[in-house]
Amino acid sequence: MSYRRYVALGDSTTEGLEDRYPNGEYRGWADRLAERLAQLEPGFRYANLAVRGKRARHVREEQLEAAIALRPDLASVLAGLNDMLRRTVDVDAVAHELETMAVRLRGPGADLLLVALPDPVPVNPLARLAGPHVVRLNAAIRDIAARHGAFLIDLESHRVASDPRLWHVDRLHGNPEGHRRIAAAAAELLGLPGADHSWAEDFPAAVARRRHERLAAHAVWAHVYFRPRLLRRLRGRSSGDGRAAKRPQLDPLG
Repeated sequence: MSYRRYVALGDSTTEGLEDRYPNGEYRGWADRLAERLAQLEPGFRYANLAVRGKRARHVREEQLEAAIALRPDLASVLAGLNDMLRRTVDVDAVAHELETMAVRLRGPGADLLLVALPDPVPVNPLARLAGPHVVRLNAAIRDIAARHGAFLIDLESHRVASDPRLWHVDRLHGNPEGHRRIAAAAAELLGLPGADHSWAEDFPAAVARRRHERLAAHAVWAHVYFRPRLLRRLRGRSSGDGRAAKRPQLDPLG
C-alpha cells in the first residue's frame, strides 16, 4: 500500500517530543512513518500540523480544516492525553471531538490512523487518577475506529507501551525507541514492506532500583518537569501557546 499525501494531526507526541534529529529538531513517530512511506512513492509529500500542549478540542479547532484542505489520502489523529491528565475532564466530549475529526477526514476518502492511548500509570504514578479516564476514552476510540473504518494503533492493549524504558525522563513523552515503535505499529497496520509485530515485544525484565534511587529520580522529575507544567496550568497557559506547526504544508521529505 502506498500513499502520496500524509497529514498528521495531534499534540506533542505527533509533533515529535522527545525524539530528535541530529540537528536538534523534533522527529517523532509521524516523521518516522513518513520516511517509510516516502520510500514507496516518489511523489510522496507530508505535512505535520501537530502542536504540543493541545487538547482534543484545540486539535479539531486549529488543525482539522487545514488538514482537509490539504486533501490527504492518509491522515492520523493522536490526541486526548492532555485532556485525560486534567483533574476534571468530560471523556464523552473528548470522544466526540475525535469522532468529529474521524468523520470529516474519512468523508473525502482518506485512510485514517487513530491511536488508543497507553496506560500512563506505570510511567507516572501521579497519573493514577487519569487511568480510568484513559480506559474509557480508549474504549470510545476503538468504537470510533470500527464505525468509520479507521486503522487503530491500540497501545493500551500492549503492555510494553507503558514500559518506562520507552518514555523520556519527563514521563510524558516517548523517547526515540518509543516513537520508533509507534511508527512500526502504524507500518504493520498499513501493511508496509518489512513491517512486522516485533514492535510489541516486551523488554527483558527490568532491574529494580533501590528506594533511595527512586526517591532521587522522583525529586528531580518533580523539580525539572512537573513544577513548570503545574505553573503553566495554574496560569492558564499551554506549552503550545504561540507555536506553529512544524510542517504546515505538504512537502517532500528532505
